[in-house]
Amino acid sequence: MISQIAVGTRGSLLAIAQTNQTIEALRKITPGVRYKVVTIHTKGDKASSWNETTPRKEMFTKEIEESLIKHEIDIAIHSVKDLTTDISTGLVIAAVTKRLDPRDVMITRSKCNFSQIPARAKVGTSSARRKAQLLAARADLEILELHGNVDTRIRKIRNGEYDVIVLASAGLARLGLQSHVSEVIPTDVMLPAVGQGALAIQCREADEEIRDLMKKIEHRPTREAVEAERAFAKKLGADCQTPVAAYARYESTRFTIEGLVAAPNGRILVRSRLTSRTQKPESVGEELASRLLAQGAETIMEMA
Repeated sequence: MISQIAVGTRGSLLAIAQTNQTIEALRKITPGVRYKVVTIHTKGDKASSWNETTPRKEMFTKEIEESLIKHEIDIAIHSVKDLTTDISTGLVIAAVTKRLDPRDVMITRSKCNFSQIPARAKVGTSSARRKAQLLAARADLEILELHGNVDTRIRKIRNGEYDVIVLASAGLARLGLQSHVSEVIPTDVMLPAVGQGALAIQCREADEEIRDLMKKIEHRPTREAVEAERAFAKKLGADCQTPVAAYARYESTRFTIEGLVAAPNGRILVRSRLTSRTQKPESVGEELASRLLAQGAETIMEMA
């Protein structure tokens, strides 16, 4: 019987918050198990290490996965959107917890909504996906790089460095900062990142007892949505610098996924939607990717 589990996480306020929230959920269904939080600093947590050519895995997950492989920790809590579509050998996603709102939100200095953003407004985001969709909707906007933790980004708009910043709704919710939100951006304007709003618990494939424990907080609809979105991105060959977005979910008895691929400047964009009652989530994601590839997605991605 397991008595203690070491939990690896990044050191940002958001990473610690979502780790503690996951541990609280685990404690309710694993009485007698103690949880020890181990903070691991990744390249993505160091401002000097940011580089457009650095794979997302190198930035946010490599050091944590190495700690798992070395048995320095027993499980790791990740934002799904930070995980590459290929998991390191010997590791598995043991559980995916219930997803929060996957949409993006705006924080503005004037508390306006998207349609009221002033012409040529300065918008802060480091996401190629967000930039492309913003420019597709409003070519006049000036998109500026924005890095740092959530609190740092909010402070920058307060200081007047930007007119608008765009963040994930789920991150603000986990930090209790929803009061800053000016508007939740509709998905017809901006589709979210693959896996946005969902958390994954990663562990070693051979640790069957831990895998069984983690399954107790699995949220199957979220797992299937995430699997479809990740299959979509993998089929496209997308990485973190590619303006690719996807959003899968159940609508009554039907499983639906929407996806898009855009040029970095937003001037060329292909988007489609697929609904199925019978196919496996991964197959639905792959089929949607094939549709977009047939519409020229590969050529568009080469522009990135």
